Amino acid sequence: MTMSRERMLRAAADFLGRRPNATQDEIAKAVGVSRATLHRHFAGRGALLAALEHLAVAQLREALDASRLDEGPAAEALRRLVAACEPVSPYLALLYSQSQEPDPDREPAAWADIDARIVELFQRGRRTGEFGPDLTSAWLTDAFYSLVAGAAWSIQAGRAASRDFTRMVTDLILNGITRS
Repeated sequence: MTMSRERMLRAAADFLGRRPNATQDEIAKAVGVSRATLHRHFAGRGALLAALEHLAVAQLREALDASRLDEGPAAEALRRLVAACEPVSPYLALLYSQSQEPDPDREPAAWADIDARIVELFQRGRRTGEFGPDLTSAWLTDAFYSLVAGAAWSIQAGRAASRDFTRMVTDLILNGITRS
């Protein structure tokens, strides 16, 4: 039985999430295919990372749609968004760990749309008084990505339980680390 491209991609993402500097040979072995098979699907590391980014973008769009960000209080919409992002968090962690250099092959328009939707959620929360006015919505969006990636890393390393993903991220965003 041959492995589908998507299964191969997901297996590679899982492995690269734990070993971001792995070689193509190591990735192929971890995925359970030959290097030639991996290369037929993804002609090099750049192509593999581009495919992972494409998958992450598609899954983030699905998470945003499923979260119904315009419905109800902004804090509840944020909780829904974090919960919906859990399945894509390993991809975000991997992409977040890779170079931040601008790449002409990236999907800047897709990320801009995703960023804009999340920024709007934080702006709405600031307008309604649910979120404090002292941090910009752009910074809160960047912090959101960092926390989602950080929670994924922590779970992959066995330092946190998957069942705590949504609570860890939303509690830190909404409540900070100090007791009121």
